[in-house]
Amino acid sequence: MNSHELTLPTRETKPRQNGQTILIDNGVPLQLFRDTISSTSEYVDFVKFGWGTSIITGGLQEKIDCLQKENVAFFFGGTLFEKFLSQDKVEAYMDYCQSFGCRYVEISNGTINLSNRKKAEYISAFSGHFTVFSEVGSKDSAASTGQDSSEWMEFILEDLEAGADKVITEARESGTSGICREDGDIRFDIFEEILSSNLGIEQLIFEAPNKKMQTFFIKRLGPNVNLANIPFTDPIALETLRLGLRSDTFHLVKGGINREGYK
Repeated sequence: MNSHELTLPTRETKPRQNGQTILIDNGVPLQLFRDTISSTSEYVDFVKFGWGTSIITGGLQEKIDCLQKENVAFFFGGTLFEKFLSQDKVEAYMDYCQSFGCRYVEISNGTINLSNRKKAEYISAFSGHFTVFSEVGSKDSAASTGQDSSEWMEFILEDLEAGADKVITEARESGTSGICREDGDIRFDIFEEILSSNLGIEQLIFEAPNKKMQTFFIKRLGPNVNLANIPFTDPIALETLRLGLRSDTFHLVKGGINREGYK
């Protein structure tokens, strides 16, 4: 980082448990992928190969090689797990992940009809071989609206007890489901339920695919909140939000004094 005299929020260095940034690869071209990772790896902790894109991505191994060179971890989208599960091929999915040297997996039930209790059983099984990120929330907007906040907390706690390292709150790559309403607004009932619990915020990863959501979580939870589904265009822009170097979060640090949410 360039030398300067500014007082900025403290950011953990990699490998970090707080302030993780997870990019989503929805099929970006290989050279764009390489350029982005090589120039921003200091700020990127993971790349998620979104939903089932890894199955048809040309140059997938080259992308993985790039990530390993730049010390950025990766995993495949939870929808791919659900696709394998829907065809009764869970062991084949485990083999698929291991064939690419995956150390992380995402276990979700956002698309198929799978109870959270049953999902927790898969979390437990996979946690013996991988670090598991679970995901809570439906990808279907109507179904998502029907899930109340207490149910969300029940599922989050169940996933953590089953062995999930962190729980991802669903928002899709469009920010229109899960912890979001169909119009993109945050479901404050769920967010406040999470805040009022004894859950450590470092145990959660909030999907935040747009600036509006990123700003909301940083303002409420500080610069070291874990954020996912970040577009490949946004790692630098997101880091400036975290550091108060953008108008949206400019006043979070004033006069060199760290305010709430900052270390």
